[in-house]
Amino acid sequence: MTGSPWSQEPAGRRRGPELERAILDAALEQLSTVGWNALTMEGVAAAARTGKAALYRRWPSKAALVAEVLGAGLPPLDRIPDTGSIRDDLYGLCARMCDVMRSPTGVALRAVLHECDSDHADRFRGVIWNGLHQPAQAVIQALVQRGIDRGEVRPDANIPFIVDVIPAMLMYRAKMYGSEWDDGDIAQLIDQVMVPMLRV
Repeated sequence: MTGSPWSQEPAGRRRGPELERAILDAALEQLSTVGWNALTMEGVAAAARTGKAALYRRWPSKAALVAEVLGAGLPPLDRIPDTGSIRDDLYGLCARMCDVMRSPTGVALRAVLHECDSDHADRFRGVIWNGLHQPAQAVIQALVQRGIDRGEVRPDANIPFIVDVIPAMLMYRAKMYGSEWDDGDIAQLIDQVMVPMLRV
């Protein structure tokens, strides 16, 4: 599968980590193509060329398998280069977050968010928090502090509500509308929402 976060292994007699990688690859591909509702343990086993029992020995349910797929596969946000401008720093962060959500695992995550019921959504909340929201908040906090140190951001701006805005906006549109953020949308979010809130 192109773009998988796990290395591909040849089909055949596989055990241990090699088999687990094949199963995770297959589950990610199934999520990206058929979605949460149509994904089955039988379908994943067939795609991974293994028996269904091999899945249930490792994951007791579809939800447990999908939680591991999503938790293990989201690309890291990485460090945002210092552009010398809070506006450009935040724009770079938003662009990187959109890249994460367009990755194979990000596409699968959006499929899960759109289709699963509230009980399963609660289960995946921790995956979203640990894989995307918390790292994004940490980076935003660092960027805002960088702007404070440069004197372009007001000193009292580094508060929890500020660091929540970008992740909340990106996830709200993905969840409620299933729409993408293009470059113009990102620019408006930064220029009309974030920068005015942070300005000295």
